[in-house]
Amino acid sequence: MEQMKARDERWMQRALELAVGGRGRVEPNPMVGAVIVKDGRVIGEGFHEKFGGPHAEINAMTAAGEACRGATLYVTLSPCSGRNKKTPPCTDAVAAAGLARVVVGTVDTTQPPALETLRSAGIEVTEGVLRAECERLIAPFMKLKTRAMPWTIAKWAMTADGKIASASGDSRWISCEASRRLVHQWRGEVDAVLIGRGTADADDPLLTCRTPGGRNPARIVLDSEARLSPQGRLVKTSLEAPVIVACGASADAAAAEGLRNAGCEILRLPTTEEGVDVEALLRELGARQFTNVLIEGGAEVLGSFFDRRMVDEVRVFIAPKIGGGRNAASPVGGAGIPIMADALTLIEPSMRTIGKDILLSGFVA
Repeated sequence: MEQMKARDERWMQRALELAVGGRGRVEPNPMVGAVIVKDGRVIGEGFHEKFGGPHAEINAMTAAGEACRGATLYVTLSPCSGRNKKTPPCTDAVAAAGLARVVVGTVDTTQPPALETLRSAGIEVTEGVLRAECERLIAPFMKLKTRAMPWTIAKWAMTADGKIASASGDSRWISCEASRRLVHQWRGEVDAVLIGRGTADADDPLLTCRTPGGRNPARIVLDSEARLSPQGRLVKTSLEAPVIVACGASADAAAAEGLRNAGCEILRLPTTEEGVDVEALLRELGARQFTNVLIEGGAEVLGSFFDRRMVDEVRVFIAPKIGGGRNAASPVGGAGIPIMADALTLIEPSMRTIGKDILLSGFVA
């Protein structure tokens, strides 16, 4: 039994490694990986490569061909069992392939029951292998399906003493070149990058993906008054990559029309005392099937998301630098917490070195 468990976990781990190859290309579908094993060796493997394309199981079975008969399929997510406009049910193809056993990481509860369909076809089914890892892989997909909002990733770079800019407001560059390259990769993996107008004015960023072969995300600016500068690089490149200006209902009509004429989308949303209602924004993005949003700041924007408990994941670059300055900005503004016992906790925290920086990552409990 222990030997079989170890074997199952080994091949499921390989399926997980394959699955991430679809990051940034399969959304709003989930990332899924699949491995087919027969007589102790891999005869086919694959992953869901792009939205609308064949699912992981189909790619793996295509690679294995007739050798599928009597083999074992390892798949991170239960095969789809419902019909949609893009692909037929994978359960039908799995049953027809003559597989003897299917090992599943976790079950897609948004689909009609799939495992009983496989069992009815005479296939032995094992579920829950590396369940936690497989559930983490599809967390953005499940949030979109169950809560109708995208997964939010809060990202910032700071000095070792917790500053995101010098006392004069200068912030170029806190993080090293390797860290900045990684951020460009992340931008190519998400549906949107979000900042506030203050950051747009101060940094005049592009927020595009400069990774070769990467895609550009939509660029969202929280700007309750629609005062984003038409001379900034975001507006000037709005025909190359989408720019969404999220403003309030009372934003100046002429200013909003000027931005619209320049190529920006004007999205009018409810406001709060802090500005644009971030929950209303996320619900609008969820309705558009945005799966992942990277929040790049500044401090008040990050604070508004943390205050509303609207952050799912945190990625922080810590540079080996000391900035000092009692008035220098810290990463997260907003109202904050009254007592430390109320602080949000990062679960599954991890740290790794990126160039000269340390990257701290974790999920918000």
